[in-house]
Amino acid sequence: MTLEYYLSSVHGVTKALVSLSNEQIEVHFDPRLISTVDQILEAVRDVGFEGTLITYGGATRTVQLQLEGVLENENSTKIIENSLRSLPGVREVTFEPDRKKMSVTYEPDLKGPRDFIKTVESNGLKASIFSEKRGSETHREDEIKQYYRSFMWSLVFTIPVFLSSMVFMYIPSINHWMEIKVVNMVTIGAILRWILCTPVQFIIGRRFYTGAHKALRRGSANMDVLIALGTNAAYFYSVYSVLRAAFSPRFESTDFFETSAMLVSFILLGKYLEVLAKGKTCEAIEKLMDLSPERATLLTLDMEGNVSSEEEIDIRLIQKNDVVKVVPGTKVPCDGVVVWGQSHVNESMVTGESRPVGKRKGDLVIGGTMNTNGVLHVKATRVGSESALSQIVRLVESAQMAKAPVQKFADRISMFFVPLVVFLSISTWFAWFCAGKLNGYPKSWIPPPMDGFELALQFGISVMVIACPCALGLATPTAVMVSTGVGASQGVLIKGGHALETTHKVNCIVFDKTGTLTIGRPVVVTTKLLKDNMSLQEFTSLVAAAEVNSEHPLGKAVVEYAKKCRENDDEASPTWPEARDFESITGHGVMAVVRNREVLVGNKSLMLNHNVVIRTCAEEIMTEIEGLAQTGILVSIDREIYGILAVSDPLKPGAREAVSVLRSMKIKCIIVTGDNKGTAKAIAKEVGIDSVVAEAKPEHKAQKVKELQANGNIVAMVGDGINDSPALVAADIGVAIGAGTDIAIEAADIVLMKSNLEDVITAIDLSRKTFFRIRLNYIWALGFNVIGIPLAAGAIFPATGFRLPPWVAGGAMAASSVSVVCSSLLLKNYKRPKILDSQEVRGKIIG
Repeated sequence: MTLEYYLSSVHGVTKALVSLSNEQIEVHFDPRLISTVDQILEAVRDVGFEGTLITYGGATRTVQLQLEGVLENENSTKIIENSLRSLPGVREVTFEPDRKKMSVTYEPDLKGPRDFIKTVESNGLKASIFSEKRGSETHREDEIKQYYRSFMWSLVFTIPVFLSSMVFMYIPSINHWMEIKVVNMVTIGAILRWILCTPVQFIIGRRFYTGAHKALRRGSANMDVLIALGTNAAYFYSVYSVLRAAFSPRFESTDFFETSAMLVSFILLGKYLEVLAKGKTCEAIEKLMDLSPERATLLTLDMEGNVSSEEEIDIRLIQKNDVVKVVPGTKVPCDGVVVWGQSHVNESMVTGESRPVGKRKGDLVIGGTMNTNGVLHVKATRVGSESALSQIVRLVESAQMAKAPVQKFADRISMFFVPLVVFLSISTWFAWFCAGKLNGYPKSWIPPPMDGFELALQFGISVMVIACPCALGLATPTAVMVSTGVGASQGVLIKGGHALETTHKVNCIVFDKTGTLTIGRPVVVTTKLLKDNMSLQEFTSLVAAAEVNSEHPLGKAVVEYAKKCRENDDEASPTWPEARDFESITGHGVMAVVRNREVLVGNKSLMLNHNVVIRTCAEEIMTEIEGLAQTGILVSIDREIYGILAVSDPLKPGAREAVSVLRSMKIKCIIVTGDNKGTAKAIAKEVGIDSVVAEAKPEHKAQKVKELQANGNIVAMVGDGINDSPALVAADIGVAIGAGTDIAIEAADIVLMKSNLEDVITAIDLSRKTFFRIRLNYIWALGFNVIGIPLAAGAIFPATGFRLPPWVAGGAMAASSVSVVCSSLLLKNYKRPKILDSQEVRGKIIG
């Protein structure tokens, strides 16, 4: 919380988002005020954290090269740097002499890694891609190793201290030796405990001092402050006791060195288990990253397009427009288009589509998918961070970064938590100390060999170390992180905590029709010509010429139909007539001038708006078509209706069952579509939805969403097209079909990669289970502190004689953080509702 607050206050930083669970921070800044990323990294270090740069910038990419060979002098490096800087698109070149590592920032449309390697090699050195794991992964592994080493070293010193103070007293021979006086009343045992405890306190526990110092320097307090105060109180009181015994012939010292050492050890164990558990929450991203192959076969083509040579290269060396060979049983190395060959590709790992998809020349393929039975030559279109797989990973990472609103609750508590705990700790010590001095309790309550001050001190230290703000801080982000990862593995991409939190409140869902409830691949089934002076061939050519520039699924269906009609005519032109003054009228249709004739293709509204008279016979045909749950497309040429195309878009398998399940979950379902009323009502009846809004423009869809919200509904909008984007943004939750347009996916809060409506139910169910887990985490974290602090303060000690020694309190504190993380990890076992499996089977039979 303090890191995010501190970075947000840095001059030039516009926004900072911290993810505690995956230990990443996303910083948005003004480059006019902050010239280099090093300034941000320095600010991170000032707060007490170490940071490494993972990604930077938007339009540029950075590649790191490992140089091999002897660098004769500094001039050699300068020559290489200048050679690289002279290449088109290279923005920045930096060199780390100690690691022989060169970083190149460049524009990927102009140059790529292979060009840089050739440039380096032309200067007499060898170069390769610097092999290093992702920064966050490397940092996590280093942190795990560091905590493990620290914990093991602490055990080396703590176990003898524990045995000396807790066990050896019951072994007469050893106890006699330990109780031998060295100076006045100081025993060998006390000196040994002091010597063994000191490295644990100041060397192994140094991280707590560093963290506490940086927090206090900024005027805030964190967990490190509580640990440092608690262990210091125990350690320095013990030192005082030993020194006083050394200068007094009568004072018998009572030390708490075991408290200090065991506190540090237990907290290090807790931290070690915590980082181990938090690493598990990132497994979804790691599995996605593992989908990419490591090597690819690069083809070199001659002037005629024939393969002249093959070369196996690192996948990171692939550049745009490269042609790669994909053999059966290997993964596609990058996004691209097939330029030769045919095969079937298993895309289930990315899209969730269970059956292999046929691919031939001109088809798109996705990097990370598996080629099954044929050889493909693929031209790279999107590589590196631009690939679909990288975008999915980035989407999941951004989702894990974004906070749920409920997290603000923990943030507010954490601001006051540590100062409150320090106050309660001092108050506890003072209350017990005063009670002892004023004979407020029997002397028999004081365990030997303590006195009243020492008993009060132990109660105060226990209060300080049992309190745990970490559990509160981890309650939400760990659950969000696991659930967004689980959602991604199920084909449901949830864009952050806000979307996840709002989804479980949804009580009304607005569906688009085309491509959402229907398959989205409409086909023209019949054509009705109303004029005798035009052939079907000429009619479809004019319509296709007008629709060929349209992105709407209905427009594409019309063009495909015209192609089929043309296949039967050997004399037909291979191209469509030229269309001038093309205009796409969203929600209505298109218009253009083809062969000097004005062509309008669309719905009734388009015709009426352009003063085209719709005759009675055309109205009757439209009514008949709509009654069959088909869409009628009117075609006007020179302001006269020449014909009607009937387009059928079958209902998606399982759509009716998905709507039925949603209604059983008390969620209201509505269709809002730009299609005509007849078709919309027929589809609604087929799918089981009563409320329909037809012939709606994009702004009307958004308006309907706002009306529903004004009536107190939490609205989710499910759509796939550009015309759905305003409604997706206006809704409390926008759900985009993965097969939809990029704009719809960008506007949405949730993306359904499989394009199955069942996944709407999965998203809502996952959200509900996640927030049940978050509430459970908060109940546990708050309950632990509400119960633990009074216990540590000795609330039941007078009645039961039970008290929590500081080292036990420290162990309990560490366990509370680990338990919250483990509770969130249980979400990894999430299974979608069983009813969906049976409904899906039924849906396939119906389809």
